[in-house]
Amino acid sequence: MQYGFYHSLMNSRIILGVDIGGSHITCALVNLESNTIIENTKFRLSVDSGGAEIDIVNRWITAIKESLKLFGPELVNKIGISMPGPFQYDSGVCLMKEQSKYDALYGLNIKDILAQRLGLDSNQIRFDNDASCFLRGEVLSGAAKGVNCALGLTLGTGLGSARFSNGLVEDANLWNCEFKESIVEEYLSTRWFIKRYFELLGIDILNVRDLVEEVLHHKTVALSVFEEFGKNLGAFLVQFINNEPLVEVVVLGGNIAKAYYLFGSETEKYLQSAGIDVKLKQAELGEEAALIGAVAE
Repeated sequence: MQYGFYHSLMNSRIILGVDIGGSHITCALVNLESNTIIENTKFRLSVDSGGAEIDIVNRWITAIKESLKLFGPELVNKIGISMPGPFQYDSGVCLMKEQSKYDALYGLNIKDILAQRLGLDSNQIRFDNDASCFLRGEVLSGAAKGVNCALGLTLGTGLGSARFSNGLVEDANLWNCEFKESIVEEYLSTRWFIKRYFELLGIDILNVRDLVEEVLHHKTVALSVFEEFGKNLGAFLVQFINNEPLVEVVVLGGNIAKAYYLFGSETEKYLQSAGIDVKLKQAELGEEAALIGAVAE
């Protein structure tokens, strides 16, 4: 993280935070003194990440300008952006390819494109890994506040991960760690739920939300899938924490984490059986964690 970034610019303590996901962009002004979102400055738009470059960038620019308009664009000239990878965060070059999102941006310098469209210098825009931003926000103002060492996992279409230790947050890049018969992302992502439910019942679901609905309709097989996921998560955490025993808390974010009540007890039991005393916490800030983390000093 570039700690001198903001001090080299104006002394403004109000920064625009941006969270870019696979299907949306959310923007809000962040007060660096309190690490909180400024009320009534949040703006969110859906984005077709499979669309053309011009359409994607236009949606981003619209959201950024609308959020600034809610506060006063002349008062803000710095932007921190939470961005999924692969991405060259320092230079701003997009490396996403065959990721089912933003293929049209591959090889483009997004920092320069946004700077030109917004009338900024490129050094007024900073990108950082989305999982790192998520955990940094939770460390500053959420579920990991006050701890010395934490792991953050974002559970969704893929597996994002970040570490916090010695006052620093960094991308943990755990998605491709060896796990069971493949890599861990194959067991801790939406596609695992889709694949596993089809294997058991021959029923196609689109996402984890669909599987939650199946549980609500008293489908015991659907609940067993969540419980199996919880055990998979526990097994992976044991594997990770055995190598990093200083971890005090694991913060879970992403859409799958919203169903923690369906799988969390299995994960907790797995950790306890392995003699690991680590707290599991759901993220407290939602998407605001990434917005705060994207601009934090």
